[in-house]
Amino acid sequence: MRISYEWLKSMVELPENPDDLCREFVRTGTEVESVEKTGAHLDHVVTGQVVSKVAHPNSDHMWLTQINVGTLHVDEDGQPAPLQIVCGAQNFNEGDHIIVAMIGAELPGGITIKKSKLRGVDSYGMNCSLRELGLAAQSDGIAILPADAPIGVPIAQYMGLSDVIIDAEMTPNRPDCLSMHGVAVEVGALYNKDVYFDDPVITAETGVPSSELVSVDIADSELCSRYVARVVRNVTIGPSPEWLARRVVAAGGRTINNVVDITNYVMYLTGQPLHAFDLGKLTQQADGKRHIVVRAAHEGEKLITLDEQERILTPDMAVITDNGQTPIALAGVMGGLDSEVGENTVDVLLESAVFNAGHISRTSRNLDLMSEASIRYERKVDPTACVAAANIAAALFEQCCGAEVCPGHVDCLTKTFEPVTICLRPDRVRALCGASITNEEMETFLTRLGCSVDSSSEHWNVIAPSNRPDLTREADLVEEVLRLWGMDRVTPTLPAARNHHGGLTKDQVRIRQIGATLRACGLNETSNYCFADHRDLDLLAMPEAGRGLPVVLLNPLVADQSEMRRSMLPGLLRSVAYNLDHGVANIALYEMGRCFFGSADTSQPTESSFVAAVLCGENRLPSWNAKPKAYDFFDAKGIVEQLLHALRIQKVRFVPADSEVYPWLQPGRSAQIFAGKDLLGWIGNVHPSSLANFAIDADVVAFELAQDALLSLAVRELPYQEVPTLPGVSVDIALLVPEEVTAQTLMQRVTSAGGKLLTEARLFDVYRDPLLIAAGKKSMTVSLVYRASDHTLSSKEVEAAHSKLIEKLRRSLGAELRG
Repeated sequence: MRISYEWLKSMVELPENPDDLCREFVRTGTEVESVEKTGAHLDHVVTGQVVSKVAHPNSDHMWLTQINVGTLHVDEDGQPAPLQIVCGAQNFNEGDHIIVAMIGAELPGGITIKKSKLRGVDSYGMNCSLRELGLAAQSDGIAILPADAPIGVPIAQYMGLSDVIIDAEMTPNRPDCLSMHGVAVEVGALYNKDVYFDDPVITAETGVPSSELVSVDIADSELCSRYVARVVRNVTIGPSPEWLARRVVAAGGRTINNVVDITNYVMYLTGQPLHAFDLGKLTQQADGKRHIVVRAAHEGEKLITLDEQERILTPDMAVITDNGQTPIALAGVMGGLDSEVGENTVDVLLESAVFNAGHISRTSRNLDLMSEASIRYERKVDPTACVAAANIAAALFEQCCGAEVCPGHVDCLTKTFEPVTICLRPDRVRALCGASITNEEMETFLTRLGCSVDSSSEHWNVIAPSNRPDLTREADLVEEVLRLWGMDRVTPTLPAARNHHGGLTKDQVRIRQIGATLRACGLNETSNYCFADHRDLDLLAMPEAGRGLPVVLLNPLVADQSEMRRSMLPGLLRSVAYNLDHGVANIALYEMGRCFFGSADTSQPTESSFVAAVLCGENRLPSWNAKPKAYDFFDAKGIVEQLLHALRIQKVRFVPADSEVYPWLQPGRSAQIFAGKDLLGWIGNVHPSSLANFAIDADVVAFELAQDALLSLAVRELPYQEVPTLPGVSVDIALLVPEEVTAQTLMQRVTSAGGKLLTEARLFDVYRDPLLIAAGKKSMTVSLVYRASDHTLSSKEVEAAHSKLIEKLRRSLGAELRG
């Protein structure tokens, strides 16, 4: 919401410095995005009067002028002295009041006013035209001001161009503050000041009553609860008065003509969107009336809106129609081109209505068409303000367009407004806030906000104003009282507790440990939205089996975030694509969050937590003694192993992934991760076709682990093993095994076959040679350490245990000792 300080100042007393108001906004929960000073480009441009005008001694078309700018230019004695300015314009005389750019002024087009010498004569400024100041497209000579114009006044101040625009971010629960009236009430509550609304009123109603010219029917009360129509006749279309155009521009709009500017002005003023139809473009029925019908759009129905775009509508959208047939406006969002007010418009039908917030929100987002009107409707407008807003607009039509206001209005109402009465307990307010707020302060705050307060009993009855749909319960009033009183004034205290010591739970400790371990491995934490595109699993080629039903959002913020995510990977891949597009080639990201799996048997989805990561690029920067290496499967596997080791999860094994079950991973470069019989997740290189769907042309390695499984299998106690005091016997064996035997299988069999005496086993070499080794076989060399805890092993004991190990490997794997 763009707030004009000068406009606001006409409604409520404000501090001299706008920064003070900004601080109050921030203190009470309204963020200020920016503060803009208008007219700043006119610094050092002032009003002046021509004292003398004589011909330039060295030019036949230039004048030597003396310009009075009051106290802005003084002589050595501190007395006002005229400025000497050389001027080439011909359209002024002595005594004229003009606009003067003094030394230091910076004009549009990069012109800086400096002391100069023109044809040998010093000049200390410039007499200006409106075009040179950027205030008009064309101008004939310098600007001549009225004879009563003051002298030595900044031109921005004189012309009303000097203003401060506060761009405030109003929260969605405060639709009242999307209007100058609402902001004025808020400021009045902040400073405990009275608010004054000097809105225009209709001076005379003449001619045929509006009810004899227009009828209104609401065919679907779900879409529209109120529709007010007024008629104004004999409208003169033209530019808006300067004050009106200035306020519309200050609020963020653009001036079009007086009719459109009036509807926009009233919307910015009251928060009630209005729309003006050209009455002559609507079909006159047999009864002499134009029949307005509000109904749901037909499937596939088309409407060309004011932006000249054809919109294809759905039954969830509301339309304003001519006699129920032809759509003439997209209700609450934008008008239709066919009924637009133009240069030839004579009579105007003015609409002031209340449309369903949910339908307007969905319409705006589904059509990707957001307007100032839709922003206000989707946050709910005041259901009691339609007539008042229409009357203000009608008065302005009368004032600015020379229009005749037809008597009365048509008011079609399908749902009456019932004000909300809330019980407020002052003692409860003090208890919840932990602050000694007096009853008088509470009543003042609520009254200033527009509430009606009955404080005659211990339990107050508070009636919320109709423009505050967010006030529905006692807690809402407590929040209003506290934020106005000042949350910064509350003395911090610790929560009361008996025999209770704070601390993290075991799971909280382990979750932090997971993050710390991944960061220690060089990964950076990221966080993506839990909302997802409904195409994500298809783009990834990830089957829906095992991932439940999609949890679809009723009111998605944007079209590509229409459901809750069912995998962490799509969001991480979009992060990779974003980094690559912005020149970041080496990416190591992890995320911890939830996925949502719907079910036909339950109303609530299953929310499961996961830990996922992606690696792309190189794992180190180049240096003089080490070349960078691209991330591969084994880098990711090492990170997973480090994480599982930190959690002390036992019996971890990696099993090659079935490409039909994991089609988003590359065959031969992917695996399932187990701890015993429990599946922890998957790891692997993402398939190139899946990467292409996310606009990634680099290799990406990823893994996704079930956080709940990690927490349940993690072991907190650190197993203790005594430091060996007896010598061990080291033996290296080279085994010939079939090619399909994996390192994991071999080491599991070695550990199992070694018995109690085998304390260490490590694979340190794999060798293949088609000339020295039989086809289909490979050599795997393992280093073994035999040790007993209570005595020194003899050679016979070692030989017996070792022979037993070799025999078991031969029977189970077909292994042979390589000579």
